[in-house]
Amino acid sequence: MLLTIDVGNTHTVLGLFDGEDIVEHWRVSTDARRPADELAGLLQGLMGMHPLLGDELGDGIDGIAICATVPSVLHELREVTRRYYGDVPAVLVEPGVKTGVPILTDNPKEVGADRIINAVAAVELYGGPAVVVDFGTATTFDAVSARGEYVGGVIAPGIEISVEALGVKGAQLRKIEVARPRSVIGKNTVEAMQAGIVYGFAGQVDGVVNRMVRELADDPDDVTVIATGGLAPMVLGESSVIDEHEPWLTLIGLRLVYERNVART
Repeated sequence: MLLTIDVGNTHTVLGLFDGEDIVEHWRVSTDARRPADELAGLLQGLMGMHPLLGDELGDGIDGIAICATVPSVLHELREVTRRYYGDVPAVLVEPGVKTGVPILTDNPKEVGADRIINAVAAVELYGGPAVVVDFGTATTFDAVSARGEYVGGVIAPGIEISVEALGVKGAQLRKIEVARPRSVIGKNTVEAMQAGIVYGFAGQVDGVVNRMVRELADDPDDVTVIATGGLAPMVLGESSVIDEHEPWLTLIGLRLVYERNVART
């Protein structure tokens, strides 16, 4: 089985693949202070719950693929693979790793690994041109050309960041649950804030994606818009531009990159 690990700024998502099928997944908080041994214990605890894996750390794992937007966590995970999975092929996505997607930006090294991995999966699953909207700590919009090239994107504050900022900076506001309100016109402060978040982000997605689509293709219908990320379901029903929802897009991309970098026997 292949263990895939997507380390984001707020959450870390892990997926277990049996061939092309994801058979288990977990979401935990990202802690930049967590050392390698603690990370190994966390992995053992999670995977110990799966019936297809052994009791010892690494039993049943044939490969590992990792991408991380937090450098300190990537460093510790590198140590985890060395100490606890020494005999297991591991691919850590960083400059020099084969992805199959050309990066046509001013400085390819500054593009987040997760954004490239999303582009890899988008090309494989849907072809180009495409736009990937990832609802994470930041909301990112990534453009893929008709030839399968990563051509750039947009970065905006994410939903959780915006909710937190409202609660901190608004004297009469507070942190709220991100949920769809009864209507756009809120009847109380909480519903008014929820409406601003849900419908405001839906409007942002539609506005940004429509502009990107016009730059990517002469015919907007040629562009596939894919949503992913933990908070995507909050906006899906309100956005008019999203064609596909793939919650495991990054994990699928990690599987593809692993296969392109580790020779099959």
